[in-house]
Amino acid sequence: MMCLKRFVAGLLLAACGVSPLGAQEALAPVEARVPFAPTPFAGSDGLTHLAYEFYVTNFYGDGGAMKPQGLKVFGDASSTPLLDLSAQDLSRAIGPTSTPDAPVAIAPGKRKIFFVWITLPAGAPMPHSLRHRMAFIDDKQVASLLDGAVVPVRSDKTPTLGEPLRGGRWWAHEGPGASQSHHWGSLVAVNGALTIPQRYALDLVGLDAQGHAMRPGVKDIQHSSYADWVGYGADVLAVADGVVRKVRDGEPEHQPLSPQPEPTSLTADGLFGNYVVLEIEPGVFASYAHLQRGSVKVKPGDHVHKGEVLARLGQSGNSAAPHLHFQLSNAASFEGSEGTPYVFEHFGALGPETESQVFGQGEPWKPAGIEQRTAAMPLNDIVVQFPDR
Repeated sequence: MMCLKRFVAGLLLAACGVSPLGAQEALAPVEARVPFAPTPFAGSDGLTHLAYEFYVTNFYGDGGAMKPQGLKVFGDASSTPLLDLSAQDLSRAIGPTSTPDAPVAIAPGKRKIFFVWITLPAGAPMPHSLRHRMAFIDDKQVASLLDGAVVPVRSDKTPTLGEPLRGGRWWAHEGPGASQSHHWGSLVAVNGALTIPQRYALDLVGLDAQGHAMRPGVKDIQHSSYADWVGYGADVLAVADGVVRKVRDGEPEHQPLSPQPEPTSLTADGLFGNYVVLEIEPGVFASYAHLQRGSVKVKPGDHVHKGEVLARLGQSGNSAAPHLHFQLSNAASFEGSEGTPYVFEHFGALGPETESQVFGQGEPWKPAGIEQRTAAMPLNDIVVQFPDR
């Protein structure tokens, strides 16, 4: 039976344009695919990135668990990998987990999802497709190899946006590049679709000049008020001309840093609290979440202009502290949508900051010299400064 499986796997690889492997290399009896092809984008580090998910399913049970020994990703027909992950690297690339350094084992009938982040070398050409090579050892110590799972690189134009908040300093928390985050790491299964609406989402937390989220004088951060938070009440701006597609207001706001109730549903109404969704291009939707109660100034069908005030930053919905949740996706609804990349026209990058530093704990934050960025996306946990206009 195993010989038949490997013969069929060889036919599938050949059908994908992948050269057959030598007889000494058993073809891995797994199903592997990329469900949503990546679109390249420029990051705040000045480099171009690709972010996507690689699904690997152990379809048969006769070999027991399949243990990945590494992953190499190649662009087009190149023999030099764009990404080379060890087995230990893979244990940290499977999204939120309580044991990030435990060896990865894919049990029979189970799937693992690897969150792939590729940083292209400066000046390197953009590949048209990606090929995956993953070695395995099963419970019987039989080695096998996956070489294929070819996926195209999307050529979609990345939208260039204005700032969602004006001036000041903002911590881009749980941003792109953090597979362990509650954004990229959150898959939503609804009505037969498994998607990641928050793949490129940002939580923008207001900071003072010292990099603190709360104003001086707060003695007990667990009992702070909204007025103690630097960003609370800031104007939330339209990032582009567009049409308002969905709005919600009137939802209560929670006490900062208080325990959060379980979401009522995996929808915008169940997660976002008060929110606005703009369609800024056909099929491109900008979502703003956790807005201040009673602050939303628009209604569905309104045409808005870039820079127009939509609402104010608050703490409604599934939110532990005042911040603006911002994301782009390919549908107006949260459930069933895929998060898509974007870049901001201009911002200053002041380097990374940790969560403890944001709350005034540990070593004081020391901002790097401000570096001006154009047409780039803030990466995870860096501090940015938007234009004050």
